[in-house]
Amino acid sequence: MLTALSLTNLRNYAALNVAFDSGLIVLTGENGVGKTNLLEAISLLTPGRGLRRASFEEIRRIGETSGWAVAATLRRGGEETRLGTGLVESVNGEARTRSVRVNGAPASGADALLEHLRVLWLTPAMDGLLTGSAGDRRRFLDRLVLTIDAAHGKRVRDFEKLLTQRNRLLDDSASAAWLDAVEAELAGHAVAVALARAETTALLSARIIRRSAEASPFPPGRINLSGEFDREVAGRSASETELWYRRALAGNRAADRAAGRALLGPQRSDLEIIFAEKDMPAALSSTGEQKALLIGLILAHAELVAEMSGMTPILLLDEVAAHLDAARRAALFSRLAELGGQTFVTGTDPSLFEAAGGTAAMFRVAAGRVERSGLGATK
Repeated sequence: MLTALSLTNLRNYAALNVAFDSGLIVLTGENGVGKTNLLEAISLLTPGRGLRRASFEEIRRIGETSGWAVAATLRRGGEETRLGTGLVESVNGEARTRSVRVNGAPASGADALLEHLRVLWLTPAMDGLLTGSAGDRRRFLDRLVLTIDAAHGKRVRDFEKLLTQRNRLLDDSASAAWLDAVEAELAGHAVAVALARAETTALLSARIIRRSAEASPFPPGRINLSGEFDREVAGRSASETELWYRRALAGNRAADRAAGRALLGPQRSDLEIIFAEKDMPAALSSTGEQKALLIGLILAHAELVAEMSGMTPILLLDEVAAHLDAARRAALFSRLAELGGQTFVTGTDPSLFEAAGGTAAMFRVAAGRVERSGLGATK
């Protein structure tokens, strides 16, 4: 459980210190006062650029020239861990880099945060996930994989770097020997990325199927990876797939050079989501059904993460209650209580959270301040 959060020069917060003591944290306030900014700050306590995917320079408070910082205290199993991240200036003051600290000591990188907590989120910007681009769904899937497999982030980064390197070599008409060497390494990384995605998809699909036997207002969705590369991975061993992909890359060099990118590989995969009840693509479902499908998917994945990693993830649910009817809101709070972790939810209307009963800790957000409802302002 996250018990304390401190922000410095982040978005609309010059300085903020707030304490939490509940598994369900409700943040209410008018639009634009900083509710989502708080969720974004928590999402930065994990690898990547957070729930908005903003550049680290963008996160800095407008008008400030120094960096920003997020610090948190995490309590788990009776022990406390202090986590911190932020944008700091280099020694010469000319460049800024992200720093990560664990219990006051510098960490090797943001991946170290995954040793202490996992974070999942659902935001209004993700409402178009089911009808948007394949790239958005791949990033979504890679985030799901990362919360189970902490090595996946580096795996994807290495694969993308090798893919870029090969594109440059093709542009420069490099020798076959150079391309052979890069493609051999690229093939290994490509297969590793695809297998990790396939494993998580299979595990999550099995979890959803088990849940589908229960009556739930969150409809089950069938999920699977689609794409030529994924079909090849499914039908071959890892070593066979690597060899096949190396040969395919070599044979596709002219076409890839003309296209300016590799036309085959896990960078072309897509996550297919089917509304099981109606046996139709989720993209063709109603807006309400799509929202319920996504919530059900996130909840099922949170259960899977808890089972696989031993850490129930922190959930960040931005403005989800406003799009649910009373029955689904009650069901959501019931599932969150069953999950047993910590969830931060936002909304403009406190009445939307009445179904949570006395389990929720209510906070009012306004003008860069956060106040515990009825208990006075935080420092």
